[in-house]
Amino acid sequence: MDDAKTVTLLIVDDEVGFADVLRKRMARRGVDATPAASGEDAVRILRKRDFDVALVDLKLQGMDGVEILKVFKLMAPEMPVLMLTGHGSEEAREECMRQGADGYLSKPMDFDRLLVKTLHAAGVRGAA
Repeated sequence: MDDAKTVTLLIVDDEVGFADVLRKRMARRGVDATPAASGEDAVRILRKRDFDVALVDLKLQGMDGVEILKVFKLMAPEMPVLMLTGHGSEEAREECMRQGADGYLSKPMDFDRLLVKTLHAAGVRGAA
């Protein structure tokens, strides 16, 4: 990936306030983040455009994070998907990794660490 290219991020989280704050903070770091409040919204958005990486909450109303992960891997198999949860377990982490997640992160998470993980997943060099 060209380092000068803006990284695009799809944030799937039903905590709209959290997603909006995250979108704004990512924008200040040069990441073009698009929030989706549900799995259904995220699928609609992903049908219309490509993203470099997705950040998906595990616990959502309707489609849960694992279901969204499975759909994303069918729709955009090359797109890295990072799972984010405040209610995780070792079993949930293992299931996400089996389904192709590129990372499993716990809330609350330091923003700078989340930014580095996001950029690294998107293939930005020097973001380890």
